[in-house]
Amino acid sequence: MASLDSFKSRQTLEAGGKTYTYYSIPEAQKNGLADAASLPFSMKVLLENLLRFEDDRSVRKADVEAAVAWLGNRGKTETEIAFRPSRVLMQDFTGVPAVVDLAAMRDAMVALGGDPQKINPLVPVDLVIDHSVIVDEFGTPKALDENVALEYARNGERYTFLKWGQSAFDNFSVVPPGTGICHQVNLEYLSQTVWTRSEDGAEIAYPDSLVGTDSHTTMVNGLAVLGWGVGGIEAEAAMLGQPLSMLIPEVVGFKLSGKLPEGTTATDLVLTVTQMLRKKGVVGKFVEFYGPGLDDMPVADRATISNMAPEYGATCGFFPVDQKTIDFLKVTGRADDRIALVEAYAKAQGMWRDAATPDPVFTDTLELDMGDVQPSLAGPKRPQDRVLLADAKTGFAASMESEFKRAADIASRYAVEGTNYDIGHGDVVIAAITSCTNTSNPSVMIGAGLLARNAVAKGLTSKPWVKTSLAPGSQVVAEYLEKAGLQKPLDALGFNLVGFGCTTCIGNSGPLPAPISKAINDNDVVAAAVLSGNRNFEGRVNPDVRANYLASPPLVVAYALAGSLQVDLTKEPLGKGSDGQPVYLKDIWPSSAEVAAFIEENITSELFKSRYADVFGGDQNWKGVEVTEAETFAWNGGSTYVQNPPYFVGMEKEPKPVTDIEGARILGLFLDSITTDHISPAGNIRAASPAGEYLQSHQVRVQDFNQYGTRRGNHEVMMRGTFANIRIKNQMVKDAAGNVVEGGWTHFQPTGEKMFIYDAAQKYAESGTPLVIFAGKEYGTGSSRDWAAKGTKLLGVRAVVAESFERIHRSNLVGMGVVPLVFQGDTSWQSLGLKGDETVTIKGLAGELKPRQTLTAEITSADGSVRQVPLTCRIDTLDELEYFRNGGILPYVLRSLAA
Repeated sequence: MASLDSFKSRQTLEAGGKTYTYYSIPEAQKNGLADAASLPFSMKVLLENLLRFEDDRSVRKADVEAAVAWLGNRGKTETEIAFRPSRVLMQDFTGVPAVVDLAAMRDAMVALGGDPQKINPLVPVDLVIDHSVIVDEFGTPKALDENVALEYARNGERYTFLKWGQSAFDNFSVVPPGTGICHQVNLEYLSQTVWTRSEDGAEIAYPDSLVGTDSHTTMVNGLAVLGWGVGGIEAEAAMLGQPLSMLIPEVVGFKLSGKLPEGTTATDLVLTVTQMLRKKGVVGKFVEFYGPGLDDMPVADRATISNMAPEYGATCGFFPVDQKTIDFLKVTGRADDRIALVEAYAKAQGMWRDAATPDPVFTDTLELDMGDVQPSLAGPKRPQDRVLLADAKTGFAASMESEFKRAADIASRYAVEGTNYDIGHGDVVIAAITSCTNTSNPSVMIGAGLLARNAVAKGLTSKPWVKTSLAPGSQVVAEYLEKAGLQKPLDALGFNLVGFGCTTCIGNSGPLPAPISKAINDNDVVAAAVLSGNRNFEGRVNPDVRANYLASPPLVVAYALAGSLQVDLTKEPLGKGSDGQPVYLKDIWPSSAEVAAFIEENITSELFKSRYADVFGGDQNWKGVEVTEAETFAWNGGSTYVQNPPYFVGMEKEPKPVTDIEGARILGLFLDSITTDHISPAGNIRAASPAGEYLQSHQVRVQDFNQYGTRRGNHEVMMRGTFANIRIKNQMVKDAAGNVVEGGWTHFQPTGEKMFIYDAAQKYAESGTPLVIFAGKEYGTGSSRDWAAKGTKLLGVRAVVAESFERIHRSNLVGMGVVPLVFQGDTSWQSLGLKGDETVTIKGLAGELKPRQTLTAEITSADGSVRQVPLTCRIDTLDELEYFRNGGILPYVLRSLAA
C-alpha cells in the first residue's frame, strides 16, 4: 500500500544499473521535517518506516512529526508509534511454538467459520533450526556425526512438523539443522542491510529491519540492520501483518575511540561495554555506537558488541552503515547490485557514516577509550559481573564465600571413581567454544586456533576432567579453521567439532561423564564452566555446574589447559611442556598481527558463497524427513513434542469483558533478577518433577527426555516446567533452619502444604482461585522466552507485581493477557512484609482501563488486617490494551482476521 506521503518524500534512486523508489528523509526535511538529519542513525530507520507506512490509521502525520520532535525532548516522550519490520527471524526453540500457534490458529479459524488460508505470514519469515543439538559426544572425531544422529532421533516429531510448516505456509522458509546459529546465518547470509520489494510495478528500497524470537537478534545491528528480540507472541503478530506498537525510544550514544591493546580481544571489549551500560541503565532504550573507534572496527567486532544488547539491557546496540559494512557484504558474497544499492541508499538517506560525519543528537552519552580494555571474564552467574583475568582467581575465592558459602574447604579435593585424578572447587569441568556472540568473529576463533597450535607445540594437553567442545555458529567457521590448519591442534586438545548450533550457552552442554558428575554431587563441589557464550545464569549451563564464566575462545582453551579457576593465568603456569618446563599463557598467546594475517589469507567470499549455495536444502538427514502436505496440521494426540494448545478453546467472536482480580492467592514471592530461564527453563528435565512424571506416564524413558527447549511445542510439558528451574528460590518456602529452598516449590493456601508450583496451581484452578506473583527488580531478564509468559498464563496467574520488568517479558505477559504491575516509589513486597499466605484483590481492571493507569491492590493478611497498595499498570500502549482485553495478542489477531 502506497504511503499518504504528507512530506513528499517518495523519490527515485539509481544504483548498480537499476532504478529504485524510496522514501527520502532529506526530501522530507525540505518539506517540513526540520533537522531530521541530526537524528541518530537508528532513529532514521524508524522515521523512514513511518514515512513509508503513513496511512492516517496506524501511522498518522503527527507520528512522523513526533519522531523528529524527538530532537527537542531527546526521546523522553510517551508517544506511541507503529513499527513494521521487514521480516521475522526465528530459531527452533521459540519457532516451534510459534508455528504450533499458527497451526492452532488455522484450526480456530475453521471453527469460527473463516478461511484457514488467512493465517499466513505476510512478511518473510526465516526459521533456523539451531537450538536442538546437544553435546552428548565430545573429544572424538566422531562427535559431530554422533550428535547429529542423536539430534534427529530425538527431534523427529518436531522436524516433521517444521517441514510441514515449510510447505503449508507462504513466506516461510526453514534453514535445516547443521547449518549454523540463526544469528550468524542472519549476519552472513539472510540480511541485506537494504531490503527491496516489488509494489505496483516499482522496486521499493528501504532499510532492512527485523524482529526475532531470540533476544540476541540484536547481533545484526552490527551490520546496520535494526532488529531486536521479541517474544514468539509478538513475532507471530508481526508475521500476520500487525504493526509492533512501541514508545519512541531514548537513544544513548556510546562513543568509542582508540584501539584494543595487544593481548585483548573483542570479547574483552564487549564484557567491558556490557558492564558500563548495565551501570548506566539502558533498559528499554536504544544504544548507538559512534566515534573514531569505528573507523577501523570490522563488522565481526561490531556484531559481537551488538549481540550482547540483552545482557546490557538495551533494546538494540546499533552501528551505522560505513565502508566496513560494505567490506563485510563483499567478503560474505552478497550480490554486487545489492552492495551498490546499500552504499548509494545510505548516502542518499544521510545514513552513511565516515570520519567527517557530525555526531548525531543523543538522549545521553558515555565514552570508552578501547586502549583501556583489559583481558576479562564475567561470572560466576551474570554477564555484567566482569572480572579482570588477573583477578579471576581471587574473584572466585570471594564468590566461594559470598555466593556458595564454601570458603572453609576451598582447597579440598575429591577422588573421581575409576580415574587417576581428583577434582575440587573451581575445577573447570566444561570448556566450550560456543554461541553466536563469539563464533561469528574470526579474530577470536582464529586466535583460539593459534593458541591451541602453540600449546600443542609446547606439549600441553587439556586436563582430563574438562569436557571440551567446539560448536561453531556456521559451517564457514569450520571451513576456515580447517583451511588454516588450525582444526588439528584444536582436536588435539579435545576441541573437536560437536555440532553447528547453539549448545552450551543455552544448556545443551550434555551430561558430564558419570564419575565426574557423581564426585561433584556426592561432595557438593562448586564446579566451574568457562564458555565463550553470552549467558551464564545459574542453573542454565549444566545442572552439575554452579560457577559459570564467560570468556573469549582463546581463554576457553587456556582454562581447559589450566583446568581450574584457582589458577591465576596471568602469573601461574598452565602446565608443564614436553621439556618439563612451565608454560605460561604469555608464552602461547598469538599476536594480533598474526591473527590478522591468518584472517586475510583464509577468509574469502568464495568460502561463503559455496557454504550458503544450498542453505535451505539440508543434508541427507533433512531430505529424509517425510511430510504430508495439507492446509491444517494432523495433530498426533500421542505426541510428547507437538500438541494443539488450548489458547482458543471455546473462543467466541467477541471477547468477554475484563474483570477485576478478586481474592487471589500468591503463587510465589521472588527476589531481584528472576530470569526467563528461572521461569521457564530450557535445559534438563528432572525425573522427579511434574514434567518428568508426565513424560514417564507417556512411556518416555528418562534418557529420552531431551530438554525443555525441545518440547516447547507441547503445552503439557511446558506448563509443568513453569517456575521449575532447579535454582529458582520462592521466598515463601524455607527449610527447618530458615533457609530458602531451591526449586519450583510453593505452599498451597490456606493449608500451607508444600508442593510443586504446578501441582498447587492445578489445585487452585479446581476452586477457581486466581493467582498472582510478586517479585523484585528486573523481573523476566534474559532470553525473549515466550513460554515464560505462556506458562504463567496457563497456570492461572492473572497478574505479576514487581519492582521493575525486563522489556520483552513485560510485553509478552501483556501478549498473553497477564497484567504486569509495578510498585510505586520504594515499595516492595518485602517492605509490605508479605509472607505468601495473604489474599490479593486488584481493582480497576474492569471498566475504562488506560495505559499506565494507577490501580489499587487490596492485600488481606492471615490475621484479617487489610492494606491498600497503589500499583502502576504496565500496559503501556493502546494497542497493548486491546490485546489484554482480548485475552492476548493471538485471540486479538484471530478475531480481526475472522471479522
